[in-house]
Amino acid sequence: MAPRPAPKRLVVLDAGHGGKDPGAIGISGTYEKSVALAAAYELRRQLEASGRYRVEMTRERDVFIPLEGRVGFAEARGAALFVSMHADALIDHGVRGASVYTLAPTASDPQTAQLAERENSADRFAGPQYHGLSPVVAGILASLVRRETRLGSARLARDLVGNMDPAVPMLPNPARHAGFVVLKAADIPSVLVEMGFMSNPQDEAALLRADHRARVAAAMKRAVDAYFAAADHMTRMAS
Repeated sequence: MAPRPAPKRLVVLDAGHGGKDPGAIGISGTYEKSVALAAAYELRRQLEASGRYRVEMTRERDVFIPLEGRVGFAEARGAALFVSMHADALIDHGVRGASVYTLAPTASDPQTAQLAERENSADRFAGPQYHGLSPVVAGILASLVRRETRLGSARLARDLVGNMDPAVPMLPNPARHAGFVVLKAADIPSVLVEMGFMSNPQDEAALLRADHRARVAAAMKRAVDAYFAAADHMTRMAS
């Protein structure tokens, strides 16, 4: 009797912002929430087309979901990976490029600290029942994440940077970290990908193009493939 195929890994994609929270607003008025959702759909399409993964999205339409709800969505489904997709804005419109973030007790740099503060403030759009559900103190958040999960998140971040760097413009030192609430799942390797800056005309124009989003998604899919290939190799070596 032929052995059963291994179950497909579940990847949860989190399109940032949504509903009453537009996220960053681009130079030409594009909403981050719309770009993030379109990119998440494209990544889901590519992951599912490989036949290797199950993919669920924290939101599939223009609705608001509190940060805690996004984390809970992935945890409740036993996700193998959690990827939050964004496109932020800066005061300096000349800054452009993608970057990848993991959870840490302190920010890797001042720009990342400001980014985490903005992303964590998304819950200002939530009702009072969602405020204070979990501490936003970065040290406490980091302590919730087990060592294996931190290592998995770091591996995925490296794979993402390595695969995105040839395909799309990247920030200098694109692997960064800070106390992002949306990355605090204790058992799920999690990353936040900033696909570019809505405040930069070139990044905004690129993210509005389906072909560019497909290129970003293809790089991210290669990173997911590499992550699981390495995980499978380590499992075989340990057995």
